[in-house]
Amino acid sequence: MPRVLITGCSSGIGRALADVFHKAGHEVWACARKPHDVARLATAGFHAVQLDVNDPVALAQLAERLAQDGLDVLINNAGYGAMGPVLDGGVEGMQRQFETNVFSVVGVTRALFAALRRNNGLVMNIGSVSGVLVTPFAGAYCASKAAVHALSDALRMELAPFGIRVLEVQPGAIDTAFASNASAQVEELIARDSPWWPMREGIRARARASQDNPTPVAALADAVFKATQKSRPPSILRFGNGSRALPLLAALLPGCLLQKILMKRFGLNTGN
Repeated sequence: MPRVLITGCSSGIGRALADVFHKAGHEVWACARKPHDVARLATAGFHAVQLDVNDPVALAQLAERLAQDGLDVLINNAGYGAMGPVLDGGVEGMQRQFETNVFSVVGVTRALFAALRRNNGLVMNIGSVSGVLVTPFAGAYCASKAAVHALSDALRMELAPFGIRVLEVQPGAIDTAFASNASAQVEELIARDSPWWPMREGIRARARASQDNPTPVAALADAVFKATQKSRPPSILRFGNGSRALPLLAALLPGCLLQKILMKRFGLNTGN
């Protein structure tokens, strides 16, 4: 029975992926950070694991549990979207964003390298179209997903000699709780003393943007699963509303024009 480990399975893309792999007969190790989420995953029939993806001790213990039978698929899905002006979030906000979205990709993959090598496994990193087309009021998030893209390219080359393949998924707008979580985070960040307070509706609009005509999360999970079943998975899988059109815009439009469009879209033509 193929074994897959997925981080960030409490909801959204992670949970949908756990469901589709479980239905297909895989042994699914579904990871979450909070105990009540782990309990729900166990009740659903998964091999539930409580895991902080940035805890080296927990990762070492997990690697030991997987060492004997190896690992066929690792899905680095844990992450969140920090919205708001880059300078309002500051260095601390950037560090938190990168710890979860970027550093964990390296930490988890490194910890499970031996298990993946044993089974000629596949590493799947959940990136985003936001790593290709950068928007205002999501700078930390866009930067983190651009880093995931670069790391995926590097890992694809560096892991190839060991029989380990790397697939990066770049979703577009997907129907998850991402937007509501981002909106809640934005409301905590927006402050009257911020220079961007007059543009707060643009910040809110960016937080909601991932739910503009979103693609069902189950459809994304099905597409991802099918990609993993190929003898030669694609290097990058783009799926969901905007996942192809937005990178195309970024590639074809002059930078100054794209910048003007995005500034107008998110209310950055109203400042002083």
